[in-house]
Amino acid sequence: MNLRNHPYADFLHEVSKPARYLGGERFAVVKDWSGLTSKMVLAFPDVYDIGMSHQGTKILYSIVNKENDLCLERAFCPWLDMEKELRKRGLPLLSLETHRPLSEFDVVGFSLQYELTFTNIFTMLELGGIPLRSSERTLASPLVIAGGPVATQPEPMAPFIDVFLVGDAEERLPRLLRHYAELKRETKDRIEVLIEIAKEGGVYCPALYEREICERSGLMYVSRPRHDGVPEKVHRAYLADINRYPYPDDSPVPVAEAIFDRMAIEIARGCTEGCRFCQAGMIYRPVRERDPEQVVSTLVSAIEKGGYDEASLTSLSTADYSCISPLVKKVMEKLRPEKISLGVSSLRAYGLDEDLLDDIASVKATGLTFAPEAGTQRMRDVVNKNISEDDIFTTCHRVFSRGWNRIKLYFMIGLPSEEDGDVQGIAAMGGQAVEIGQKYHRKKVTVTVSVSSHVPKPHTPFQWCSQDTMEEIERKQAILRRDARWLGFTLKTHDHRVSHLEGIVARGDYRTGSLIERAWRKGARFDGWDEHLRWDLWLESLDEWEKEEGVSRGTYLATLPVDGKLPWDHIDVGLEPDFLAKEYRRALKGRFSPPCGKPVHAKVHHTNLEDARADERKLICYHCGVACDMTAMREERLVFLERMGAETPPAKTEPSVRERAHERVARGLTPHDFSQGEPVRYRLRYGKTGPMSLRGHLDFIKVIARVMRRARLPLYYTEGFSPRPLVSFGPALGLGLQSVAEYADVALTIEIDGAELKERFEAASEPGLTLFAARRLSESEPSLAKRIDSVDYVVALPEGDLGYRARLEAFQSAPSVGVEVTRKGKLRTVDAKSVVLEADLASVGEHGALLSILPRSLALLLRVRETSGVASLRPSELVTAILGTALPPHAFLRTACGARGERGLVDPIENAEFPIPQLAQLGIGVVLDSVTISPTT
Repeated sequence: MNLRNHPYADFLHEVSKPARYLGGERFAVVKDWSGLTSKMVLAFPDVYDIGMSHQGTKILYSIVNKENDLCLERAFCPWLDMEKELRKRGLPLLSLETHRPLSEFDVVGFSLQYELTFTNIFTMLELGGIPLRSSERTLASPLVIAGGPVATQPEPMAPFIDVFLVGDAEERLPRLLRHYAELKRETKDRIEVLIEIAKEGGVYCPALYEREICERSGLMYVSRPRHDGVPEKVHRAYLADINRYPYPDDSPVPVAEAIFDRMAIEIARGCTEGCRFCQAGMIYRPVRERDPEQVVSTLVSAIEKGGYDEASLTSLSTADYSCISPLVKKVMEKLRPEKISLGVSSLRAYGLDEDLLDDIASVKATGLTFAPEAGTQRMRDVVNKNISEDDIFTTCHRVFSRGWNRIKLYFMIGLPSEEDGDVQGIAAMGGQAVEIGQKYHRKKVTVTVSVSSHVPKPHTPFQWCSQDTMEEIERKQAILRRDARWLGFTLKTHDHRVSHLEGIVARGDYRTGSLIERAWRKGARFDGWDEHLRWDLWLESLDEWEKEEGVSRGTYLATLPVDGKLPWDHIDVGLEPDFLAKEYRRALKGRFSPPCGKPVHAKVHHTNLEDARADERKLICYHCGVACDMTAMREERLVFLERMGAETPPAKTEPSVRERAHERVARGLTPHDFSQGEPVRYRLRYGKTGPMSLRGHLDFIKVIARVMRRARLPLYYTEGFSPRPLVSFGPALGLGLQSVAEYADVALTIEIDGAELKERFEAASEPGLTLFAARRLSESEPSLAKRIDSVDYVVALPEGDLGYRARLEAFQSAPSVGVEVTRKGKLRTVDAKSVVLEADLASVGEHGALLSILPRSLALLLRVRETSGVASLRPSELVTAILGTALPPHAFLRTACGARGERGLVDPIENAEFPIPQLAQLGIGVVLDSVTISPTT
């Protein structure tokens, strides 16, 4: 990618994490648009860091782009600073792959994961050049669709979305894209297009329906279709066998650190537990499991391709996967030799046995997360959480005894029928976990109790429940804060204002859309981020909305009548209405319903074929409306156990992993034993150009490690509970600056020829990262930090007679030149003359004008002292001080690093191995007045 030609090039360095907006990731798919049937952009209404961790995006990106006639590109919501820059310059929001505005796509699809991302949808639509309201669009506008779990309650966004895809999208989305393209060719009437799309099923087109107010609930609901042939109820799209669409092993690797920066794979969809507050557990029924062999092969392949050092098995309830124990063992057999740590999400307190915890801890011991949800057994029965206090504390003993010194427990407050004793039970459980941890780690233990506020969600048994007021939530949080101080756990609570808004929107109707739009127009953005919630704007919007619409926000938060009409009644997710009502009544009576799909009194599935075949107990079924084949389910579990080689219960042999781990913990060491041998050190010289120059230093550290792992160059890891690759870098490069003189010292566990190392590295590298050479270091050679004390830059200057020579001479003759800068929050003055060692002007010759990097005919040659802290000046600050000209970062190129007392770093790789022709081919050779200025000069 030629960074200079990107529409955002001139200001990317002014926004945080500019790499978010560039694309160009490894495995990103860029297609030629000519001849394509349909072009879609998947718009994730949150920042890149979060969206790149979303599994649905990865799955659909792979499925659609494997179709020769379709393409799927990506766009993410710009952060606040980027939105400001785009509006100031009148620039559109672009896709990552081809850098086209959203308005140029045939279809724009939003993933609805959370109600408080809705204002971000408006931001993306407007910046993308698309009318906000569906009624304002024509066939010349993109078709705006939305999917995801929140699409099962579409009414708050119904005025703005053309088509909601309800349910599983793997099969339905490609068919929809082709069908829409065909309809556009055949008709010019937009409503007719929507009618034909709706007839295909699995989608909801809001413009095709009438609405009324229910006298019982006070809510607006969908009453009837407006057109013949449009279904009265929308039945979800359902994928019976998720193995038909294997999880991708080649998803784009994030360029900016993602929130969950690991290779995560969905091992099952749906959940058997039936927690009454959980929307996902209801709308994704029945449970569909991925073939464990497919999981193992995909995970190993994805790690090799992506270079990740962490993996994760994910589902709504990972511990309920039918062969979770043999699966984890098989995965760890593959990952342990590569020092890849494994995370297992959504664990239940009884989910993994001791041997499995030992296996997981044998690579990295950081912490585990469990969700008791409630602090007393009474409340766990109300919400249908199938764990006991004994389960929780037994798990704490198992976790802390295996080297983990951190644990996180998730709870909710504001649940139906909750009393203060239930809230205090949360604190008591946190305190007990601290006591257990201190038995194994003395004072070095962290127990985090994370408490969210219950928001009643549609399509759950609690959809009719009232939501606690903000005042009540604050009171309960105060109880927890008081108890946390003396019980010794860390408490994290959810902003009660965010929960209040979430409750209004989650059970909102068509009228709620105008509230969301009103708040957005006032400036509401990223409302789910506590630090960015503009509560004042929302309060203004709520007051104005209630007066204008004649509604009360309390209507959406109060107890709803079971016999009333609800805004989401027209969406059929496969559940019988009576099932939810029965579970609601059982909850109010404190009655527990055992998990479906398991034998009575069974908490976990059998971990071997012998026990599974011998268990002939009937599997529980509540006839919830979802057609489950219990016989087929039981047979599939047997097949999966057989494929994992779990024929019989594991033999009670010497617990080698466990004994080694326990022995090391007892000696005060980590539980890991990598047997790495002695480290073998290498010095790398590499270049950072183009998009790579816009990756921050911390992100770039991950890039180097990933490239090494992809190149099968085994890194040497540090000791400790969180082992890290042993890598050190030369002077950090400023964001946006380019360089052909970057250095890193890396330690490997093997000895390898420098040329072979370079060859492997280049084959696994990413755009803008070029390894020039590598060589073995002796034990006595000093570190980069002790060698480098100066750096050279070539700076491209704007053309024209701007008095550069006179300004440079004035700078050189001045006794001092003070530059005011802000460092560590304080305004300071630094003498630029004490930093600049050499400075000169030169004209660039025609044969090597830095080609794509520095397309100018005049350059400033700059040698500066390498300093850090308050005495440092950035290259851009120096150029401004010398010439009075501010330049963008991509005008700078670092060309050399100098060692103390020498002109250049005295290493073989810095001399003959860097001839100018090689650099010129890369677009980074310079000819200045017939004198070659290169990284070796």
